[in-house]
Amino acid sequence: MSSFAAQCGVHDAARQAAQAHAVRRIRASGLELVRFAWCDLHGMLRGKTLVASAVEQAMTDGVGMVSTLLLKDTADRTAYKVFEAGGAAELPGFEFGGNVMLLADPSSLKELPWTEKTGWLQCQPWFPDGSPVAFDTRRVLQSALAKLAEAGYGMKCGLEIEFHIYRITEGGHTPQLDPELAAWPGLPPNVSMIHPGYHLLSEQWFDMAEEPLRIVQQTVQALGLPLLSLEIELGPSQVEAVFDATDALTAADNMVLFRSAVKQALRRAGYHATFMCRPPFPNIMSSGWHLHQSLVDLKTGANAFKRQSPAAGTTPEDAQYTLTETGEHYLAGLLAHARGMTVLCTPTINGFGRFRPNALAPQSILWGRDNRGAMLRVVGQCNDNGTRIENRIGEPAANPYLYLASQIHAGLDGMARRLKAPPATDAPYGDAAEKIPTSLGEALQALQGDTALVEAFGSAFVACLTRIKQAEITRHAEADDQDDWQKREYFSRI
Repeated sequence: MSSFAAQCGVHDAARQAAQAHAVRRIRASGLELVRFAWCDLHGMLRGKTLVASAVEQAMTDGVGMVSTLLLKDTADRTAYKVFEAGGAAELPGFEFGGNVMLLADPSSLKELPWTEKTGWLQCQPWFPDGSPVAFDTRRVLQSALAKLAEAGYGMKCGLEIEFHIYRITEGGHTPQLDPELAAWPGLPPNVSMIHPGYHLLSEQWFDMAEEPLRIVQQTVQALGLPLLSLEIELGPSQVEAVFDATDALTAADNMVLFRSAVKQALRRAGYHATFMCRPPFPNIMSSGWHLHQSLVDLKTGANAFKRQSPAAGTTPEDAQYTLTETGEHYLAGLLAHARGMTVLCTPTINGFGRFRPNALAPQSILWGRDNRGAMLRVVGQCNDNGTRIENRIGEPAANPYLYLASQIHAGLDGMARRLKAPPATDAPYGDAAEKIPTSLGEALQALQGDTALVEAFGSAFVACLTRIKQAEITRHAEADDQDDWQKREYFSRI
């Protein structure tokens, strides 16, 4: 009888060799537990922890997981009535909360540096009949990358992630874990700041915050993530991590693991890290996730955005003064689909408070040459291998697989239609340009109205995403205390 992995068509010779190597590593390292982890719609890791002796069989036969985990909103409430007749009729395979099966990638095995004798494996879900779960967001990105490869390109991404770190101040009394105060969702911890802010890149504030930043550094480097720098951001208790560029799928995987790992490692040391865009305190600064991207010619390995010299007749206001023709079409595609992609880049109610003028965050759908007020920032010069486009629309809570997939689909449409970019802006906060959506509801409507993105992601996926995010919007609107709602929904969990 064939294994479940073979039934899914993935258990080839390379995977079998990787699995054998992983088993040897688990035994040689004396690991006792291995976490089988999967990234949900909201970019957060979930999964099951197995004892080491069960891992080899689980890598072959899969690990069962309740399918409703793919249908939950940010409070863990299932957005579909799966136990009612026809409640999930439009979602075959999800009726009655049955199982999906997690299959691990054996080559992804890591040893977690913040806990003893524990390994970690990255997984993706499959239906019990061996068919892939199309709504898995990692698979959504893989599909987008396959379309990009058909056009002859790969994608390279660098990550800049702003976030906040606080010191937990509860001492012996922990309201977050007080059973008398339990709720759905529960309370966040009580916290104090690690630096007072408003002294950008301050060496003094870095010294003040060095203890938690050392934990971040040691954790991500032990996991093999390509960290370049840790920086003091402008806001109180706000910091930034910058990562070297990798291929797109690796970048997305790294982002998911980075967020989960630093939250866990810092929590054990008495700190609370949050990737909520605007923590629930006065006088804070919003956090963004700036995504640097370029295309790679799969035949030559060259940067497909790099131009040797300015195109004839162009000025610095023109895209082809720096970018290739392909680069301009891609840039124009990002602009054309900016409103539709917003919900995939800024998926929380809280994140829309970031789009304010003169705040190093975008407000309008514009591009600029090395302009940090514009939504899209073209970085680099002619004959510069680092030539790239930085999208500044994202928040650090975004699901990276959806964020990156939205860029690919928008860029591919721009390339297919050979769209031209408007002149670069020198007034990113002016009134003339089309605006980024100002709320999660408006952003959902913009995605639904973007026929190219709906076709690229699939109407069924967009409908499912819309229903889940609408449940979040409805609960926020009905909350008696909306500030408390955001503390519990986002600050406590994201």
